[in-house]
Amino acid sequence: MNSKKIEQCIKELLIEIGEDPYRKGLLDTPKRVSNMYKEIFRGYIKEEKPEITVFENGEDGIFYDGLIKDSGYFFSHCEHHMVPFFGEYYFGYIPDQLILGASKISRIIDYHSARLQVAERLGQMVIDDLTEACKPVGMILVMEARHLCKEMRGVKKWNSPFETIHTKGIFKNNQGGCKDEFITLIRKNR
Repeated sequence: MNSKKIEQCIKELLIEIGEDPYRKGLLDTPKRVSNMYKEIFRGYIKEEKPEITVFENGEDGIFYDGLIKDSGYFFSHCEHHMVPFFGEYYFGYIPDQLILGASKISRIIDYHSARLQVAERLGQMVIDDLTEACKPVGMILVMEARHLCKEMRGVKKWNSPFETIHTKGIFKNNQGGCKDEFITLIRKNR
């Protein structure tokens, strides 16, 4: 990212919305925004993409074939209006021969969230990367987010979460009701 170019664009934006980029409170704003963009849009930098560590299932004497669940929060930016959307994710998978490194789930979510996105693509990118890394029996990712493009402009529906559900393997066709069971499990824990 070219910091000076971003700073100049922010200065011009301030002028276009009717502000004075030289007033005291705004003097350092272009530089602050440029520095912030390096952090919140690091998902465009290929070298920042975390390596997804996997381990052989059973290498420690225990072969695990049950559900592994992870959850957390994420922050991203809407590609249509460049305002934040943020919320919680609920991830689950049933391993086959490989187990994912526990921290890698949230790291890959954070990486793909750090760019202009739509919720549907974000979840698909995450689940595709994690599936490729560990080739599980099945995988599910539920992302529930507040979209400020929906809350602070347009329809102005405050705190009205938008949810996407991405599935692979046995979760895709809800084999044995596994998708329903996972969704029931996360709804109980909210």
